[in-house]
Amino acid sequence: MSPDSERGIGRREFVATAVAIGGVSALSACQERERELVGTASDSAGADGSGDGTPTGTETEFDLSVPSGNPDALSERQHAWNYAVVHDAHGNTVIPQQQLILGLSYEGSTPPTEAEREQVEGALRTLESAFQWGTGGNPSASFAQGLLFMIGYSASYFERTGAVPEQLVPAENVLREVGEDPAKADDFDAVVLLNSDIGSVVMAAEAALFGEIERVNGVEVTDTFEGVFSKRARRTGMVGKGIPADVLDNEEIPESAPLSMGFKSGYRDSQPSEDRITIREGPFAGGTTMAVSRLGIALDRWYDQPHEERAAEMFCPAHDTDEIGEIGEKLGATSGITEENAHSVEEFAEEYGRVGHTQKVARARDDEFVPTILRRSEGVATDTDRTEFNFTGLQRHIDDFVETRKAMNPDQYDDDLPADDHGIVDYLETLNRATLLVPPRPQRALPTGIDA
Repeated sequence: MSPDSERGIGRREFVATAVAIGGVSALSACQERERELVGTASDSAGADGSGDGTPTGTETEFDLSVPSGNPDALSERQHAWNYAVVHDAHGNTVIPQQQLILGLSYEGSTPPTEAEREQVEGALRTLESAFQWGTGGNPSASFAQGLLFMIGYSASYFERTGAVPEQLVPAENVLREVGEDPAKADDFDAVVLLNSDIGSVVMAAEAALFGEIERVNGVEVTDTFEGVFSKRARRTGMVGKGIPADVLDNEEIPESAPLSMGFKSGYRDSQPSEDRITIREGPFAGGTTMAVSRLGIALDRWYDQPHEERAAEMFCPAHDTDEIGEIGEKLGATSGITEENAHSVEEFAEEYGRVGHTQKVARARDDEFVPTILRRSEGVATDTDRTEFNFTGLQRHIDDFVETRKAMNPDQYDDDLPADDHGIVDYLETLNRATLLVPPRPQRALPTGIDA
């Protein structure tokens, strides 16, 4: 049974709050609330048959009764997620509901010692042993009981430990290039992205990484990030059918919308393959780059428009609104954007009086009209009273992110449209951005970049 059908509104809001708060006490409460989804070790009777369902573990032992994993069976690509996420009826990938982004400061040696590398690798392998990789590759899975995660390193980390890889552009430079304030760059040395459909899974993974628990899902926690990384920021989010309507204070959000602006994303034709965003050569071949952003949304102003105008500005004004549907569900596997749409923005502006976001960013696709950014989180923020969301994209080179983001800007086009008719960019405010290199799994523990 999927989390959407299993969780009532009360449970969903409770889990969102627990994940946002974090800590062992919140983890314990979240685990109890999610028992019907994943069970717990205390669900079964004791040896004498007298078990009554009361938790029997200590405060530092969390057996979530979800499937365990095998680190040695995983791809060398940290970002190899597609086979282990849910796919909808049209073959589109479905990002797990619960998202946790940890911004880290490096506190270890310069350069890192072999002992520190072994410690970090041990902590990450603990998670891979404790939890299966997402759905475990089950093609019929309706939700991911396991964990998906990756760790990436910023330019500031590589400057301290060796050399900045050529695929990585510092966040300050990215912000300048796209016309945003460089002061909004995050000062993280590393970022860990944790995703699961189970809130207590991402919370338990975080607790294990930082030595807050002694056992996680039956696996002893022997290595942690303690003394090597400290947390600078902790950002949480949720994504999925009906979640925005449940957790945001706006009655205009469609009840079944998976995202706060009311429409689906992640259509197969708007997502590149994992091969397309993988670094092909050099010291970090097999890795990728990651852009992590926190954005604010002027949601009330967005919903002041009728559905037809919102659909045109999200997709393309040439689209038939009846063929889009309330949340984009009628589009199936494709966004419907053509090369002609992408290269006719100025003409569409004159003909329709507005242009679409998807239409514009398609201008940044490669020579074969394939997108260059693979989405990994678009969750509604659950750790703030403002309407915000996390956007995390993977690309071969950070320049791909820059080009796609620049394609959103009205000043890239020769037209006279007001900003609020120019896709969705006028409704978004960048609050923070970080850029990172995600090494292949064999190099993920404190890479030096010396040979980059």
